[in-house]
Amino acid sequence: MKQGFYNLLRANFLISRDAVNNWRFIVFCTLLAIIMIASSHSAERKVHRIAQLHEEVRELRSEFVDRRSALMQIKMESTLKRKLKSRGIIPSENPPYKIKVNISE
Repeated sequence: MKQGFYNLLRANFLISRDAVNNWRFIVFCTLLAIIMIASSHSAERKVHRIAQLHEEVRELRSEFVDRRSALMQIKMESTLKRKLKSRGIIPSENPPYKIKVNISE
């Protein structure tokens, strides 16, 4: 047991006769670790982008609601009367009527 631990510390498994198999396994594990790290970074980048887009959507939705309410205020009859009164235009007292044209030839 003591000799096995000592051989492990001296890295005899890397310089023995069958070390080629050990080196292949170490390179394989290293490649898997690199791929895993790259995948993790890519996933984190996507998560940050999604969070950024959600925030942008919230801001745009808020702006849309603000502008829609402002438009409703502008379109109200009382607002139009007030704005047109300063120009001297008042609402008509008489309701509109239809003009019918009969074309008979």
